[in-house]
Amino acid sequence: GLKGFGDAIHSIFPHAQIQGCIVHQIRYSLNFVSWKERKDVAHDLKDVYKADSEEEALHALEAFKEKWDTRYPSISASWERNGEKIIPFLSYPPAVRKVIYTTNAIESLNMALRKIIKNRGHFPSQEAACKLLFLALKRHQQKNWLKSSPDWGQARTCFYILFGERIQKAYPMAA
Repeated sequence: GLKGFGDAIHSIFPHAQIQGCIVHQIRYSLNFVSWKERKDVAHDLKDVYKADSEEEALHALEAFKEKWDTRYPSISASWERNGEKIIPFLSYPPAVRKVIYTTNAIESLNMALRKIIKNRGHFPSQEAACKLLFLALKRHQQKNWLKSSPDWGQARTCFYILFGERIQKAYPMAA
């Protein structure tokens, strides 16, 4: 939801697809629902984001609207408003979807960096701040990124098939 995030990404990676966080979209949607109906609404939303294609997702969203819009019209409106951020997700195979459906890894990293900066307050120089951020990144990577997702191998294969030329260009020794 950061303003200008997509433009910043595209300025460096012009072919990148911007994918919204499905988990955050679901959580936002469930904020409108009574506790008694949360499980049912979440189940019906699953038909939207687990659809095999954009067309199926749109049909599932229409079915959701027919069932729930009388009580919770803001949910379907939110999914329609954020459709541009959700649609890229639907074009990937299931192995890739499992790896990219949430932005929690990115948010965890940002939180760790913000905590380091906030706890120090100010720095004697820009170089000191950069060194501290580097050390925080290194510690975060060692703690959180050494274990890979069980689905990562299959997802990586899909990435090579989908983006082989771009990966080869960025990492010539990768393929």
